[in-house]
Amino acid sequence: MARVVLFLVMFLISNFVNSQSSLDDQINEKFENATGWFVDAIFAQIPLTEEVGIPWVLLVLLLGASYFTFYFRGINFTGFRTAIRIVRGKYDSLESDTSIQVSESIYTDDGDNPDTVRIEGHDGEVTHFQALTAALSATVGLGNIAGVAIALSIGGPGATFWMILVGFLGMASKFVECTLGVKYREIDEDGRVFGGPMYYLTKGLKEKGLEKFGKVLAIIFAIMCIGGSFGGGNMFQVNQAFQLFEYVSGGEESFIHGKGWLFGLIMASLVGIVIIGGIKKIARVTDKIVPAMVFLYVLAVITILVINYTSIPDAFMAIFNGAFAPEGIVGGFIGVLIQGFKRAAFSNEAGIGSSSIAHSPVKTNYAASEGLVALLEPFIDTVVICTMTALVLIITGQLEVGAEISDAQGVVLTSNALKSGISWFPYLLSFAVVLFAFSSMISWSYYGHQAWSFLFGRSKKMEYLYKTIFCIFVVIGSAATLGSVTDFSDAMIFAMLVPNMIGLFLLLPKVKEELVKYRNAIKNQS
Repeated sequence: MARVVLFLVMFLISNFVNSQSSLDDQINEKFENATGWFVDAIFAQIPLTEEVGIPWVLLVLLLGASYFTFYFRGINFTGFRTAIRIVRGKYDSLESDTSIQVSESIYTDDGDNPDTVRIEGHDGEVTHFQALTAALSATVGLGNIAGVAIALSIGGPGATFWMILVGFLGMASKFVECTLGVKYREIDEDGRVFGGPMYYLTKGLKEKGLEKFGKVLAIIFAIMCIGGSFGGGNMFQVNQAFQLFEYVSGGEESFIHGKGWLFGLIMASLVGIVIIGGIKKIARVTDKIVPAMVFLYVLAVITILVINYTSIPDAFMAIFNGAFAPEGIVGGFIGVLIQGFKRAAFSNEAGIGSSSIAHSPVKTNYAASEGLVALLEPFIDTVVICTMTALVLIITGQLEVGAEISDAQGVVLTSNALKSGISWFPYLLSFAVVLFAFSSMISWSYYGHQAWSFLFGRSKKMEYLYKTIFCIFVVIGSAATLGSVTDFSDAMIFAMLVPNMIGLFLLLPKVKEELVKYRNAIKNQS
């Protein structure tokens, strides 16, 4: 048996060395044949017209976000000011006052897992700001750069309008899932927090008499989350970062050309150093990286907008006028939400459930407080950053409406838009993209590990096994062109919405209770 394995390994290495592109093509073909049915099922479209269709997963996200907005009476807007105040620390005294919510019996055994201790009112591991930046680090990325360029190339400037609309609606979905993430989180005897859809699906639905159904949904979600963490949250991120870095540094003449493995090895080393430390280490890194990378990118974009300030009114007019034109609608729903957000789990991941994992370890006694903080994510990610990218692309005239472009071409379009203002800005963008990719990978490693530990246990052995595999995929992602693998992982990320959205709808009354409880606490404080 050992000889057979050794032969297969030597055969694969020989093929890779002699003909890397051929090996990539073979892997793509075989993987597509095996998983194509799943990808087709997840992205199956519901026809709207003879020429235009909308994927059913997208329809579920949009209808769900709209319903949550209605159910909570516009929490996207009414809770915005409170969310800002929470992040700024105005209500920190509520978070430290355990007497309000914690009973005499603080520790309660979890019947499902005797080794787990659930602590009501536990302080958690990270601050509101750190939880927000950890979640943002996974959502702010290539979807804001490449995705926007792709969407506008297909649908024109009007696509931006629909992008903003979906960003606002997504705020409600984010509020619901992150409130549940904190409410049903678990804390082990070492103080480590475990949360996310896996836990509110099992515990929340158990309270409603749907224990077996909840466990099945949780397992499905966990499997999809692990697959998505290796693909869209890892390989795709590092692959696109390498492509832009290679392009900016000279393309085929670059010192890094053909050495994606070296780029991946460096990234894997940096990722490994961070993720070994768990969520506290990740949070300490992201609360510095996220503001820095957003600042760098926004600074470059604002500079271009200031240089071309006279064109800004015309750009907004083009967005508004094109929003309801046929190409604007196609670009908004098909271009933005499929082409653009497909590569970054709809950019803000609202309704997917992943962000609730990052928000679960927050230090709070009120679940709804973190739900309110979480609704800032889609606003920052989609309404602000994506809109600024769109304005730069429109103003600099880099768009060729109607052209179908790849993710790599989308990054190049944005790079050229910045270059039109200041020649060295593409270098700044390249650095920002590397930060985007790095921060996305470390956050998705945490998501995947949480799902992994739910399925395989919380031992150190299983933890290091997952993190080792994750780092290996960093190298693979930067060195190979695995289109079908990435498509499959994207489909797995989208599939996460199925069990998650079922849980969100069934547990809405619990979210409402938490919101009322927190608002009453704020009133009593004032």
